[in-house]
Amino acid sequence: MARRRGQCDHWMLLLFYCCLLAFPGHGPPVVEAFVGAYGVNYGRIANNIPSPDKVVALLRASKIRNVKIYDADHSVLDAFKGTGLNLVIAINNGLLKDMAANESSSMEWLNENVKPYLPDTRIVGITVGNEVLGGDPNLYQPLVDAVKNVYNGLKRLHLENKIELFTPHSTAIFATSYPPSASVFKQELMPYMKPLLDFFSMTGSPFYVNSYPFLAYISDPDHIDINYALFNPNPGIVDPNTSLHYDNMFDAQIDATYAALQAAGYNNMEVRVAETGWASSGDENEKGASTENARTYNFNLRKRLFLRKGTPLKPKTPVKAYIFALFNENLKNGAGSEKHYGLFLPNGRISYDIGLSGLLPSSASSSLLSSKGLVKVCQNLKDQGKMDACRQGYLQVPSVFGLE
Repeated sequence: MARRRGQCDHWMLLLFYCCLLAFPGHGPPVVEAFVGAYGVNYGRIANNIPSPDKVVALLRASKIRNVKIYDADHSVLDAFKGTGLNLVIAINNGLLKDMAANESSSMEWLNENVKPYLPDTRIVGITVGNEVLGGDPNLYQPLVDAVKNVYNGLKRLHLENKIELFTPHSTAIFATSYPPSASVFKQELMPYMKPLLDFFSMTGSPFYVNSYPFLAYISDPDHIDINYALFNPNPGIVDPNTSLHYDNMFDAQIDATYAALQAAGYNNMEVRVAETGWASSGDENEKGASTENARTYNFNLRKRLFLRKGTPLKPKTPVKAYIFALFNENLKNGAGSEKHYGLFLPNGRISYDIGLSGLLPSSASSSLLSSKGLVKVCQNLKDQGKMDACRQGYLQVPSVFGLE
């Protein structure tokens, strides 16, 4: 009897330790706000893009599950109901001061734009501001305070473990970023960056950066190898401090962000990319803005993300990124390139072929826009797998966008 009791005690102790491993009591809970490695930014500063319900059909046909928008437009929230697509909504920079000054404003915003839509609309994240630090100094402290107030609102709604809170940064936050290992944050930003990093460390949120090799290239095209920026074969660079080799600028920019976090004392924070892309057209002085370069960058980027690999500095942490952007946006201000980042044209066709299913290439002739024409296109493919994918993807969308 004593032996059986001893065996029972042994197995109970083993079960206890297994439970500890399965349900750790330390560290913040992880919010699963990003499935896989590939997402897209759905900007809508345009007067000729499809309605949100048609965009949902497009996303499904293209098998894009992670979507980030720049507001909390109710027509988008309604269209995403019941789709299972992950949606990140935004509190724009114009709301930061009010959110910072009044916690009640944050609560009102959440009650209006989040609570009524859950769980049917899968809101998995909220961005608070965009590229604030390194931009308007008048918004630095309001950003910090707004983040805390919005989080407190989520806690009151018991959503703090279901919705990820973050703020995307531009590369203007870095004092230097080359070589990657030498990267540090600008000292004048640290009074605001540090409380943000402390806060996101506590909540377990990743650090989001907007990474644009395109912008780096056009700023110095005479000294930057465009193949290095486009993921094409090139000699790459070797970081003299770490001896790590980089064959593309995208990885180097991410590791520069990791290095800056480590220099600030945050060694375990994951870096994700909130925006990255390449313009298919631009002003005369925007060298490299072309359809071919945009296709090359986005094709190679998509292939790189689907490998779910890390960077030279963080090889075990797969890179996750939101591509900019879903559509060309014809009403955007600024440089000419701002209007030409879209993976898709307003009529639903692809801007260029990077392997997304569900739409015809922009160069396709009108004779191929009918279902019969599409069937013929699919039948001409020699590979059976590609033929099936063509039929399943290309035949789902044309009628939705009025292409028949």
